[in-house]
Amino acid sequence: MTTATGYAPNRTLPLRVEFVRQFKRRRTLAMFGLLLALPWVLVIAFQIGPQRGQEQSLRISDLATQSGLNFAAFALSVSASFLLVVAVALFCGDTVASEANWSSLRYLLAAPVPRDRLLRQKLTVALAYSAAAVICLPLMALLAGTLAFGWDDIQVPVTGEVIPALDVLPRFGIVIGYALVSQLVVAALAFLISTMTDSPLGAVGGAVGLWIVCTILQAVEALGVLREFLPTFWNNAWLDALQPELDWSGMTKGASVSITYAAILIAVAFRRFRHKDVVS
Repeated sequence: MTTATGYAPNRTLPLRVEFVRQFKRRRTLAMFGLLLALPWVLVIAFQIGPQRGQEQSLRISDLATQSGLNFAAFALSVSASFLLVVAVALFCGDTVASEANWSSLRYLLAAPVPRDRLLRQKLTVALAYSAAAVICLPLMALLAGTLAFGWDDIQVPVTGEVIPALDVLPRFGIVIGYALVSQLVVAALAFLISTMTDSPLGAVGGAVGLWIVCTILQAVEALGVLREFLPTFWNNAWLDALQPELDWSGMTKGASVSITYAAILIAVAFRRFRHKDVVS
């Protein structure tokens, strides 16, 4: 079997080309526009909403206007369980399925781009955009909250204890890092479904739907300790990073569950795609 002169498998489908292709798509720009606009919408909602009296509960929503850090924590808490899930599922679930839907997948492989490399490049770009989505929302929320409510110490939900802002700021990096890790399951699940269908909407909807099912099962107390094996069970473990005493136990367990599921799902995606019939 002869090889074309100048052909190098490891130079096919460069990351730069894939990054540009994905960036130019309207769904990418629309999703980032939504994520960047949401904190400002929340600020407006708090500004025009009725002001509370002297009595104030210690829920995270009631403390949102105490400082920029409080507001950023609130914005992340209301978006992590659905909006960020949709964003990650969109970037990772649409990447391969859209190529199959456009009938361009067979031409990419005929270029020829090795199948493993095609998946690796697609997954790398999808994870990069997913990470950017998860990072940009809390950072924009921190900016919007600081401009609207000032830079002040953070008040811890439930306990009401106050932690100096400069002490919490490094922990906010831990919060964002854990949010990234917790979304790996969504990314891997959407990517796996994307290799199994030529419907981008089906891949995105399938991943989001299964995540919702896990969220519902998490509320079934009869499952006992089995709930701890659900990826959604540890979704809010990042709140432990904002306590007076930093507690790693919940985040460690959540990260372990998320990484394990993600590794298995991605391995299955690669194994299945190697033998997939892309012609029909």
